Amino acid sequence: MAAHKNTGAAGSTAEAGGETVAAGAVGSDDYALARVPRDKRLGFWTMLLQWLAQSGSISQFTLGATIGVGMTFGDAFLAFTLGAVILEVVIFAIGLAGMREGLATPLLTRWVGFGRNGSALVSLVISISLVGWFGVQNTIFGESVSSLVGGPPWLWCAVAGLAITVLVIFGFRYMAVFAKIVTPLFFAMVAWSVTDALGDHSLSELISSPPPGETIPLAVAATAIAGGYMTGAIVSPEMTRYNRKGSHVFLQSASSMILSEYIVGLTGVLLGHMVASSQVSHIVLSTSGVFGVLVVLMSTAKINDWNLYGSSLGVVNFFQVVFGKRLHRGAVTVALGVAGTALSAVGIMTHFTDFLSVLGVAIPPVGGIIVAEYWVVRRTRGPLDATRAAGTLPAGSPTWVPMSLVIWAAAFCVGKFYDGGIPALNSLLTAFVLYCVLGFAGWIRPYGTTTLDDRPADAGPAPAATGTASVGAP
Repeated sequence: MAAHKNTGAAGSTAEAGGETVAAGAVGSDDYALARVPRDKRLGFWTMLLQWLAQSGSISQFTLGATIGVGMTFGDAFLAFTLGAVILEVVIFAIGLAGMREGLATPLLTRWVGFGRNGSALVSLVISISLVGWFGVQNTIFGESVSSLVGGPPWLWCAVAGLAITVLVIFGFRYMAVFAKIVTPLFFAMVAWSVTDALGDHSLSELISSPPPGETIPLAVAATAIAGGYMTGAIVSPEMTRYNRKGSHVFLQSASSMILSEYIVGLTGVLLGHMVASSQVSHIVLSTSGVFGVLVVLMSTAKINDWNLYGSSLGVVNFFQVVFGKRLHRGAVTVALGVAGTALSAVGIMTHFTDFLSVLGVAIPPVGGIIVAEYWVVRRTRGPLDATRAAGTLPAGSPTWVPMSLVIWAAAFCVGKFYDGGIPALNSLLTAFVLYCVLGFAGWIRPYGTTTLDDRPADAGPAPAATGTASVGAP
């Protein structure tokens, strides 16, 4: 998975880290259109730090404080428990599929519920959502650092966005190294700030104190907790495809939930009780000056690198399906990172949060269909089973699965327009139930077969069909 090097004339290919890549390619392609080989998977502790890196952010403290303003500590504990259980079930069911197949969500959906063309729609929705949130998070970073140390927000947006882009260009292994460095440092620095802030108050009194603001219903709080990370749960295969064992997926994701919900989230609840406000970021960022900037930078980077990474994988699959163009993931990352950074620097991205929230309801049904097809119905996943042991991709995939698109649209409408419960969960469960019922009724039928050709555009004529697509597809 090392950075690709220019080893010959333009148009030639070379082997790098087990991947066949075009010479002169930028960064790592990270098996964007291939299974991650078993010998390229990473160990338990390396992957655990990647998971934990997603657990703590300034926004999670703010979410906890928002809930704490309107709930007792005990009720907040129940809300975070409900949210954590929902997320863990979704993450494990989808993430385990990604680990077994070594595939990210956009590519997985070619054989799991959607077919080749349907996977392009999935990729487009996921890519727009993730790169949009990359820009929004980058804007938050720029404004936060500007308030801490001065300077124009656009400058800090540019610094952070370009730095994260450079990191993501070189792929998963470099992101893993980054997580090893910043995760312990981030939590140590935040713990210092929070401990100092809570040191002058009685924890027992904060825990037993009534909510200082207007009461928040349990369902509303659980909606905020589970719905806020549901998109991340659906794209968890982007990470779990590098896991070696299913037990690792469960232990690592559960550890992430415990840290995120019970430690970070409930600490935010205590801070909300302490200051009677959800505006607690100044407490978490009380390590002023350079250290404050580092806290914000690490908080943003640990989340935002995955937003950009997941978006790049979706774009690669989309272009290959729709335009027949095999783009290199590193080059796609450059384009997305520069665009997201530029839009955040000029302040445009914050105007799209409502649109991104709508996409947030559109993505959970994809997860429901994946879980239903992969673990229950099993109408289209057969080719993956046949090629898994060889570590190759099937030579072809269904072209369309029309009923999946109907289910997706119906589930989206339930999540968007039904007011009860948790919208993201409502849409996910609706898709799961409909797919199972219609699948066993024989209504889930793939139409057409598309032969895969995921080689680089400059790799020359396609070889004779052999029944599988090469793992080395760049």
